[in-house]
Amino acid sequence: MDLSVQIKNLTLKNPLLAASGCFGYGTEYKGYFDPSLLGGIVTKTITLLPREGNPMPRIAETPCGMLNSIGLANVGIDRFLTEKLPLLEGLDTKVIVSVAGNTVQEYGELVARLESHPRVDAFELNISCPNVKEGGIAFGQEPQMTFEVVRTVRERTKKTVIVKLSPNVTHIGDLAMAAVEGGADAIALINTVTGMAVDIETRKPCIARGIAGLSGPAIKPIALAKVYEARKAVQVPLIGIGGIVRWQDAIEFFIVGASAVQIGSGLFVEPDAPVSILEGIRTYCETKGISRLNDLVGSLIMEE
Repeated sequence: MDLSVQIKNLTLKNPLLAASGCFGYGTEYKGYFDPSLLGGIVTKTITLLPREGNPMPRIAETPCGMLNSIGLANVGIDRFLTEKLPLLEGLDTKVIVSVAGNTVQEYGELVARLESHPRVDAFELNISCPNVKEGGIAFGQEPQMTFEVVRTVRERTKKTVIVKLSPNVTHIGDLAMAAVEGGADAIALINTVTGMAVDIETRKPCIARGIAGLSGPAIKPIALAKVYEARKAVQVPLIGIGGIVRWQDAIEFFIVGASAVQIGSGLFVEPDAPVSILEGIRTYCETKGISRLNDLVGSLIMEE
């Protein structure tokens, strides 16, 4: 059974990755399962300077999901290089570093700082961040800005570049095409869906900043649709994200066109979920006579 996934010069031994923001810096789940089981780990998003994140409360449970407004809290690039990245030495899995910047130039600088590190196998660009030089609009909400960020990063690295797209746009296919034109090797989708919850006793929002990002099973139908749309727009590998908690969820993403998937919020509920998800994927393929996972990717049957 061949579960491997090829994304440019990055080979994943299997299609299951830990999503950014839900797996810490890559070592926090060692007490639940061996991280080497995964095809890859996407780190917390790293910025040039340390960030404390948004005020509390910044996490709230919702039916079939959760809201979060963490605000990209992280230790910054300097401490990441000296304290966090060395802890990943020896893990038999790919390390994909998620990066975010306030400007196009910051994305390029981050990647340049990480490019020569042997433990960094690829980059995931979190472009759901506001561009401070363009009035605060998120990089990933406008094709030209998406293109510029990706092109800037592409000029600074030979490693695999994955671009993570937001679902909070009108035409996600246009953003995917802009990312590929800029040099993206793969598209990861989706990031969280804009949402809100209110405490009716206090009449205050459940999240301090009001608006937050919704994740979990509630967004899976949206994520599947966005992957399907992106598949029609670009031919690079897609990585599906959103509501994956069981192996059946992963299979759905493969069928609509994702070559790999990331598990995020599901880890908070079932920290060792990757073990059963991988086993389920393997068993499904064997039962269906599928010898290569790639043969399942994009196999959706549409009635005429």
